[in-house]
Amino acid sequence: MSAVPLPTDDAFMAAALTLGRRNLGAAAPNPAVGALVVRDGVIVGRGATAIGGRPHAETLALAAAGDATRGATLYVTLEPCSHHGATPPCAEAIIAAGIARVVAALEDPDPRVAGRGFAMLRAAGVEVVSGVRASDARRDHLGHILRTQHNRPMVTLKLAQTPDGYAAAGLHDPRLHITGPTADAYTHMQRSLHDAIMVGAGTARADDPLMTVRIPGYAQNQRLRVVLDAKLALSPRSRLAQTARETPTLVLVGDTATQDARAAFEAATGAETAPVALDANGRLDLAAALAVLAARGVTRVFSEGGPRIGSALILAGFADAVILHTGIKPLGREGRPALSDAARAALADASRYVVTEEAPLGEDRMKRYEKADACSPE
Repeated sequence: MSAVPLPTDDAFMAAALTLGRRNLGAAAPNPAVGALVVRDGVIVGRGATAIGGRPHAETLALAAAGDATRGATLYVTLEPCSHHGATPPCAEAIIAAGIARVVAALEDPDPRVAGRGFAMLRAAGVEVVSGVRASDARRDHLGHILRTQHNRPMVTLKLAQTPDGYAAAGLHDPRLHITGPTADAYTHMQRSLHDAIMVGAGTARADDPLMTVRIPGYAQNQRLRVVLDAKLALSPRSRLAQTARETPTLVLVGDTATQDARAAFEAATGAETAPVALDANGRLDLAAALAVLAARGVTRVFSEGGPRIGSALILAGFADAVILHTGIKPLGREGRPALSDAARAALADASRYVVTEEAPLGEDRMKRYEKADACSPE
């Protein structure tokens, strides 16, 4: 059982969560944790999981606080680790620093921790409070939770549509540019909050995207680009292939692709390929594809994969969040729907998805959906 929270715990945990979000998309394979050391109501140390996952937030906060840790309270957004990995356990460092009280948002579902960190602290006489702002922390750490419990990263699906519901015009029509600069800038910000940016082969061929984060300061810290390409049909002349030596690029191909074909593509482009099982329709099995990413340490995926991939992610239950941008100019004729009827029905089903945010982005509109159970404790 946890000790009773104090009236100030909520505000300090909110600050720790905000701090941890600074490295969302950059801390994989570890969760982006935030930690604060508070003594006599004053923050004396702070830390966020570093880029690449180490050092951990707790050790950074303790180091920043120095001798002020004695008798202080540590606020941390996830249970401190209790196992020896690349670094010693954070729980041991907390005990050695003389922390008197630990307030955590969530128990870590990683089986190497899973309550052992709390138990270690309590055994050393440290008061432990858990569950403060648990729903917010679950949203922030959902990728870590899903990777640990379900062998997949969390997925944010982003789609743009015209007011009459289309993502593209006819097969031979020019590419539609549906959203304006404000919505486009928002998309780059969302890309930065994820470990990987993913598209399907059809979108890669039709749009020839770069899939990079074009925000000042991110040029040297690009995310992994992932292409779902069952037939290894991505052109070596595409922008993705041409820039693969500068920006990490992974092409997930059907397991029927020959080793020679994969080796030739890798040599020509600098991209990496990985085989994935095919489903009954000859397409990449999405669960298997996401498992490959999880095995690589990816916890958060931003999918801009187009209508077919988007609909499939929703219907399979893999789209944990859906960001739908709606432009201002209708297509006015038949085109390619942004989502299938079944996927739209799933988004409209309150038992499956809830709208968590709606906002104007310039002249466009943004609506964000999250799975109804995504922020609820299991």
